[in-house]
Amino acid sequence: MSNSSTIKINFRGGIISPGDLYNTLVACTKVGIRNVSFGLRQQLLINVSVENREALLEELQLLAIAYETGNEKHPNIVSSYPAEEIFINNTWLSEGVYKDIFDGIDYQPTLKINVSDSNQSFTPMLTGNINWVAAKDAAHFWHLFIRFPKTNAIYEWNQLVYTNDVARVSKEIEQIILAHKERFSDNAEAQGETLMKLVHTDKYITKPADKTVQLPTFNLPYYEGFNRYNNSKYWMGVYRRDELFSVDFLKEVSKLCLETKIGQLCSTPWKSIIVKGIDEKDKAKWSLLLDKNHI
Repeated sequence: MSNSSTIKINFRGGIISPGDLYNTLVACTKVGIRNVSFGLRQQLLINVSVENREALLEELQLLAIAYETGNEKHPNIVSSYPAEEIFINNTWLSEGVYKDIFDGIDYQPTLKINVSDSNQSFTPMLTGNINWVAAKDAAHFWHLFIRFPKTNAIYEWNQLVYTNDVARVSKEIEQIILAHKERFSDNAEAQGETLMKLVHTDKYITKPADKTVQLPTFNLPYYEGFNRYNNSKYWMGVYRRDELFSVDFLKEVSKLCLETKIGQLCSTPWKSIIVKGIDEKDKAKWSLLLDKNHI
C-alpha cells in the first residue's frame, strides 16, 4: 500500500494566479511539504503523505481551492497560452480570446479539452478528446478535432466554430459522448460524422472549413532562462531536471509577481513554469531570486 497520494489542482489553460499559488503553497508548508511539481496537462501536483493528507485537504478547503484526489476525473484544460507573445507571433488569438473561452466553460469537463493556436508547436494540439485549433485565415473561428476517448481515432470536422460558441459546443459534445459511450468511447469504429449529426449545430455560428488543417512540424523551442521579447519585456522559463520545484522558491516567485505587478504566471505541458511581462527595471530582482535558489 502506498504511503502517499497525489493532490491535483487545475489551472485552466496553464494560467496561474500568483495569489492563489502562494496561498496553496503556504498550505503545503503548514503540513511539511517541501516540493511540488507540474503535470503534462499544466496542473499542479502535490505529493502528500497519508498522515498529512487530511490536514492539507482541510487547508485547501478553507482557501476554497478546487482539488482532485485519486483518479483524474476532471482533467485540466490544456492551452498554448503560455507561448502567446513569446513563441507565437502574427496571430489573431490574443490573451483575451483564451480567457473568454475559459470563462465560457461553465462546467467541470470530464473529457480532455485542448485549445491551441495553429501557429506554434510549443504545446501539443491533439492530445485531448475535444481539440480546438485556431483557424489561420479566419479570425475568431476554430477547427475541431475529436479524439474519441480510449482510442487513437481522430476526426476533423468539416466546419469552423465561432469563438463565442467553443465552450457551448464542447459541453454538448461531452454530453453526447458520455450519453452514448458504447458508440464513442473505447470504440475503434467510432464515427465522427455520426457524432456531429447529434450536435445541434443550428444553435451555433459555424462556417465550412475550406481546407484541412496543416499542423506545424513539432519543434520544441528553448524554454529556460531569461529572454527578451517585444523589445522592452522579458520572460523567464524555469525547468527542473527532477521535475520538483521547491515550495519556498515558488512562494518567492509568487510574491515577486505580486510585488512587480505581474498578474499571472504559466505552467507548461513540459512540467515547467514561465513568467511573462517582466520589466527591464525588475530584471535584477528576478536574477537575484534565481541566484539565491541556485537556478
